[in-house]
Amino acid sequence: MARAAKQIEDNIVNSIIGEGSEFKGEFTINGLLRIDGRFKGTIETDGKVLIGQTGEATTDIKARVVVIGGIVRGNIFATERVIMLSSGQMHGNIITPSLVMEDGVVFDGNCVINKQSTEAASS
Repeated sequence: MARAAKQIEDNIVNSIIGEGSEFKGEFTINGLLRIDGRFKGTIETDGKVLIGQTGEATTDIKARVVVIGGIVRGNIFATERVIMLSSGQMHGNIITPSLVMEDGVVFDGNCVINKQSTEAASS
């Protein structure tokens, strides 16, 4: 029951930077942030960050889950997973326990699969 509630919560957009919009600064939120415009700064959430196909982010992201469908320049630290969609471009480094990449992804950087955070949580 708690898992189903978490999945529903993951799909509710708390904040959005729409297509044609630009935002610069620090973004600290609870829940899901969707970026379809341009963002420059830092992002921190215990939820999910979604970079849409039209989204461009120059940022360092700390989140539970990050989904990349647009362009990200910077570093990602995800405590659960990073998902790169076929339209995604990543120019930077990723640290995460789980990485999913579809065919067609552009990835220029380094990745560390860090299973320690999930092993420590299950102990």
